[in-house]
Amino acid sequence: MVDEPAAEAAFEAAARFAAAESDVDVGALALAARTNTRDLWYAAPTHLYCLRVGISSWEGLWCRFEGDEPNVRRLRSWAATYRLEAWRLALLEQGVEDAGLAEELGMRFGNERRARHQVFDDVVAVLRELRNTIALALLTNGASCLQREKLAASGLQHFFRTVVVSADLGVGKPDAAIFRHTMSQLGSDTAVMVGDSLSRDADGAIAAGLQAYVLAARPPAAAAPLLRAVRRRQAQGLRDNNSSGASRARTGDLLHAMQALSQLSYSPL
Repeated sequence: MVDEPAAEAAFEAAARFAAAESDVDVGALALAARTNTRDLWYAAPTHLYCLRVGISSWEGLWCRFEGDEPNVRRLRSWAATYRLEAWRLALLEQGVEDAGLAEELGMRFGNERRARHQVFDDVVAVLRELRNTIALALLTNGASCLQREKLAASGLQHFFRTVVVSADLGVGKPDAAIFRHTMSQLGSDTAVMVGDSLSRDADGAIAAGLQAYVLAARPPAAAAPLLRAVRRRQAQGLRDNNSSGASRARTGDLLHAMQALSQLSYSPL
């Protein structure tokens, strides 16, 4: 799913609303809101928890934080203040002191972000075909309610036999424990991780004894240093974990399927 560009668009849309109400610069206000959001998020007492399970500052602006886990309850009680302050401080940088407008922008950002659930063009076709031969699981970092909301809105949830969200376990990628938990949910001792992060997806999978693929969003030439680093880590992981031939064979099967069925740019480890 397209996440960061959707958040950026939601910031800009909220800032455009503010510009219709006050004399502010749309780009500067959107940038200030993002900056203040990060600063407030990192300074919060829940930051270490959010870092551990992978909840980003902009997700905190629209997550409902449903659930009874203590950290989730703290985030839920703080969320309204957090959203208000992020926009209040951004407006102050534009010379506007208007708590009512800041509160409105906090709510508007959430609405704008919820209107932007977009998946990459080739994802549905790839998942539909892979599901015919491979048991699929989704492993994602983030708040459980928000990640499941995104998945439901995307229309992709029915492709996955199991969905594992880091906040449900209290630990996220790259911790090997969450990869092993996902495998247990699938009822399998072999799996292949496909992700877009070397540090979270590939490193965690290799630590759990799995093969991994990194999806490359950049041209192959520009990604060459990254891919070399990936292969070094994979080779070390194979030595450390003594990965089985069965795991490598499953990787080959997935490689063939990905090559035949998608236009995704990826690097096999």
